[in-house]
Amino acid sequence: MAKRFAEHDRLDLTKTNEKVLAEWEKNDIFHKSIDEREGCPKFIFFEGPPSANGHPGIHHVLARSIKDTFNRYKTMKGFQVHRKAGWDTHGLPVELGVEKELGITKKDIDNKASEKYISTEDYNHKCRENVMMFTAEWRELTEKMGYFVDLDHPYITYDNKYIETLWWLLKQLYNKGLLYKGYTIQPYSPGAGTGLSSHELNQPGCYRDVKDLTTTAQFLIKDPKAEWTKWGKPYFIAWTTTPWTLPSNVALCVGPKIDYVAIETYNLYNGEPMTLVMAEALVGSYLKADQECKEGDLLPFDKEKKQCPWRIVDHMKGTDLEGMHYEQLLPWVKPCEKVDLFAPAFVTEYAAAHPEKVFASEDGRDKFVEMDSEAFRVILGDYVTTDDGTGIVHIAPTFGADDAKVAKDANIPALYLINKKGETRPMVDLQGKFYLIEDLDANFVNACVNKEAYAHHAGDYVKNAYDPQFNVDGVWDKKASEKAEDLNIVLCYELKQEGKAFKSEKHVHNYPHCWRTDKPILYYPLDSWFIKDTARKERMVELNKTINWQPESTGTGRFGNWLENLNDWNLSRSRFWGTPLPIWRDENRGEKCIGSLEELYAEIEKSVAAGIMQSNPLKENGFVPGDYSQENYDKIDLHRPYVDKIVLVNEEGKPMYRESDLIDVWFDSGSMPYAQLHYPFEGEMARGTEADRDALIHSTYEGYAIPPKNYPADFINEGVDQTRGWFFTLHAIATMVFDSVAFKNVISSGLVLDAKGNKMSKHVGNVTNPFEMIDKYGADPVRFYMMTNSEPWDNLKFDPNGVDETRRKFFGTLYNTYSFFALYANVDVFDPKAAQVPTEKRPEIDRWILSSLNTLIKGVDKELAGYDPTRAGRLIDAFVNDDLSNWYVRLNRKRFWGKEMSEDKLSAYQTLYTCLMTVAKLLAPFAPFYADQLYHDLGGELESVHLDKFPVADEAAIDHDLEERMAIAQKITSMVLALRRKVNIKVRQPLQQIMIPAVDAIQKAHIEAVAGLLKNEVNVKEVNFIEGQGILVKKVKCNFRVMGKKFGKLMKGVAAKMSGLSQDEIASLEKEGSMSFEVEGNPVTVEAADVDIISEDIPGWLVSNDGNLTVALEVELTPELKNEGMARELINRIQNIRKESGFEITDRIRLTVAPNGETDAAIKAFGDLIKSQVLANSIAIADNDGTEVDLDDFKLNIKVEKD
Repeated sequence: MAKRFAEHDRLDLTKTNEKVLAEWEKNDIFHKSIDEREGCPKFIFFEGPPSANGHPGIHHVLARSIKDTFNRYKTMKGFQVHRKAGWDTHGLPVELGVEKELGITKKDIDNKASEKYISTEDYNHKCRENVMMFTAEWRELTEKMGYFVDLDHPYITYDNKYIETLWWLLKQLYNKGLLYKGYTIQPYSPGAGTGLSSHELNQPGCYRDVKDLTTTAQFLIKDPKAEWTKWGKPYFIAWTTTPWTLPSNVALCVGPKIDYVAIETYNLYNGEPMTLVMAEALVGSYLKADQECKEGDLLPFDKEKKQCPWRIVDHMKGTDLEGMHYEQLLPWVKPCEKVDLFAPAFVTEYAAAHPEKVFASEDGRDKFVEMDSEAFRVILGDYVTTDDGTGIVHIAPTFGADDAKVAKDANIPALYLINKKGETRPMVDLQGKFYLIEDLDANFVNACVNKEAYAHHAGDYVKNAYDPQFNVDGVWDKKASEKAEDLNIVLCYELKQEGKAFKSEKHVHNYPHCWRTDKPILYYPLDSWFIKDTARKERMVELNKTINWQPESTGTGRFGNWLENLNDWNLSRSRFWGTPLPIWRDENRGEKCIGSLEELYAEIEKSVAAGIMQSNPLKENGFVPGDYSQENYDKIDLHRPYVDKIVLVNEEGKPMYRESDLIDVWFDSGSMPYAQLHYPFEGEMARGTEADRDALIHSTYEGYAIPPKNYPADFINEGVDQTRGWFFTLHAIATMVFDSVAFKNVISSGLVLDAKGNKMSKHVGNVTNPFEMIDKYGADPVRFYMMTNSEPWDNLKFDPNGVDETRRKFFGTLYNTYSFFALYANVDVFDPKAAQVPTEKRPEIDRWILSSLNTLIKGVDKELAGYDPTRAGRLIDAFVNDDLSNWYVRLNRKRFWGKEMSEDKLSAYQTLYTCLMTVAKLLAPFAPFYADQLYHDLGGELESVHLDKFPVADEAAIDHDLEERMAIAQKITSMVLALRRKVNIKVRQPLQQIMIPAVDAIQKAHIEAVAGLLKNEVNVKEVNFIEGQGILVKKVKCNFRVMGKKFGKLMKGVAAKMSGLSQDEIASLEKEGSMSFEVEGNPVTVEAADVDIISEDIPGWLVSNDGNLTVALEVELTPELKNEGMARELINRIQNIRKESGFEITDRIRLTVAPNGETDAAIKAFGDLIKSQVLANSIAIADNDGTEVDLDDFKLNIKVEKD
């Protein structure tokens, strides 16, 4: 006859994974878990798309475990949970990976002059191939770890349907005036060849401490005050961490309220007398206080002795310096501005007054004016501080947004170059090097460039990281680039040689780096398309307050602060593989924003009719507008270069060309709630009619768009790096287009570090392979460990030893508990469907564990409903280990050994079965494989636990008083066992008594109710209570770290008072929880939690304290106690022999024990106890050839024979 409950040889969670996964696939459990909930309330989940051009990591296991846990939980709670996977297929990670593989850089793409030329078409084809390179690996991980998600029908961001929805969303923003083109200073990555958005720049780790050579430069004052000219030449001094920007300097900025001084001193390098002007508060950073000359002549300079005397000769405010002029530090290029309709008034007025300085570009299209005389003066800025530097800030408007603003406000012209196309550009090109003279407009060079001075560094890279010699075949040799001398060092040396540097030194400062290339970025003026999200900032902030963030601090802090300080979203990317910006422009800046393929098709038809295009490529490929089948959409490609070849026509019959930009890849992922549905072209609407859908499709719907039906998401989860990435773009697009949140609940999970707390890195060699972990330990321990070891939003120090400990301590304990149940249940042919023993007839221990079980259900349900998987998982862990295994099963083993199925025995079986089946269901969201095996082993009725319902607590079964009593019993047991270990007395050795001074009647009643249990559990004969304090002597020890902050200068008096408390006063403090008194005339209240109350040991006793609970254990042994202890040792050894000899649990035996004084006495006194415990019919004391056993102090033979 087959056994009702499966019995396993050992716990093998890897094998369990394989077996259960095969059953899931065979029975299609994933789809059934969705289909069987048809018509039920929906739980909306959005999957953040990973990029499949990289390997999955251990951090992906954490994020996917969290997602899967809540989706399974909600499914079991009766919700229908659709889970659509997705692939993020565009962007820098893909392109840089292809460039590295092909050994090319951006400049080789679509550049026929390059030796490594590759067409845009071939390049994008390679990107399309590579981006899905590791999908099989991702699928394998997803399946192995048990993540239920639909990988067979994923949304893919390069799909034409997906792109069409993105175009539609952009059209909505365009129609609302939230999409515009601007020429601004932006973060730019020369390494990636594209501008970056502010949220990309704010990814974790982008700002890094770097050590660069910095310089404090000397700017010669042209119109100094008379008192500044008596000692050498007068200079403003300004500090910069980027010396390569000094050739672009046009102004110096001072704080209007800052105190400045003029100082007579010497140049620190050549000893030349000079008078310098700087902030008074920062003088000590440059000159030594003990070398100040307050009277008499200035002492001489001595470089060898590091003597640089100085004295202050003038004081002034920043406002006194405004308008003063200085000589251009590095006169390579003169400032100029473009003269056109958009030029500021100060430019046009200057050009009109100085026609001799106006010149045209080579092609004659544009006019410019050289404005050298309007630059190189001191201006005011409130942002100037005296935190570092000199209190005077060097201003280079072409390399910083703040610099550009303050210069523009003061009518300072910028220092631009003009290239061959007549475009104004900063001195550094998009590859990160100074422009070559031959690349500049000839008329501009003649009017503004000192060829000899500029040519010296023309073509030099401002940072070695950009230099091709350190990027052979697209691979950056970081060590070589950092070791080599860079342009900063060269410029600092030249400034020193020319007597223009006051001080140059290495300095550690925080500098932004590209999140994908790891290389430093530049701030660069660029034409870019922006989303004006600042126009909806207040609404974003308002809606964010309705979102449940886990942790809350991320929503209010990292994310909330980001929204409060929002900048317009730089949408443009000057790359090749990505979603093209759907805007066409004519030569007069007339625009068309295309919001659908139907609209594009119609506009192309107009272009063909006007003779601009010869034919319609969409029509030629067989595309039919309005046919939303995948087959129809697969006929075309909306990527570059195909979309670039489409030329539209304006109202005047003139051509319109597409803006060459792609869009930020995070707009792709932030659009997934709609694009995964091909909304509004397909997918259900939340409300409205088909007329409304038609208006949406044609972008004529007034007001905020109608969102999709299953929206917003009830839950999303990704890593903290997505706070300003996916989380932000989801929120921004939802707010601007739909006036809605995109998600209601979000867990922002932390980083996964190595066991020592270091960031995982292939270079360091501390990366954990997720497949190796799952193959070695099984997915369930990995998942459970990662979710319960620390809160998901805290950084996790991943330690494989921790995974193994979880496997052994939690899953091993649960497995052993089930194995114990199955072994005896099969022997007794226990039927879980038998009539239940009424609750009132069950022993108190059964009612307790069932009460605890139902409290557990409530606790787990509450924590999961609040999106805290860690606390929920820890509750299950504690119940299985502390309550079920270590307490209930251990205390009730004998109840399963009886021969007959008594009511008591049936109650024990039914109670343990209920606990195990309930734990299987509670555990299912966390550890889906083992939970399903346990469910089936217990005879679960459905095909999978994941198709079953989540447990519901039975309030009637919860007895808080009983749980509290048992908790006290557990605590006292733990305390007593710790005392036994302290003196090395085994639990098998009986002791006479424990004594407890109960703090109140309630505590005493609780302990009395479990006294019998305590006596058995800690093996003592008596549990007694001490009235008052009795024989125990207690003392109070202050926690100075806590109390010192609380009481301050009164702490000494408080400590004296507490150390002098009487025993009765200490008892009162324990009972009441606090006590009040006066110290130096001040009222003081000390809480019991502020102090440690310690009981001192007394002869023959050991004492332990835990909160307001004190236990004293008598440790003196009488001859009778020793005999009983020895009897129990014999029982233990005999049971081991039975087990090792292969006896059945019901076999009766006869015993022969070798003579020994200690064992003879124990057998004489406790022979009946020994026989009953080991199922012996007889015990003989005689020499024998049985098994030798070790009884600590001696050895003897015991022979065990079947009777």
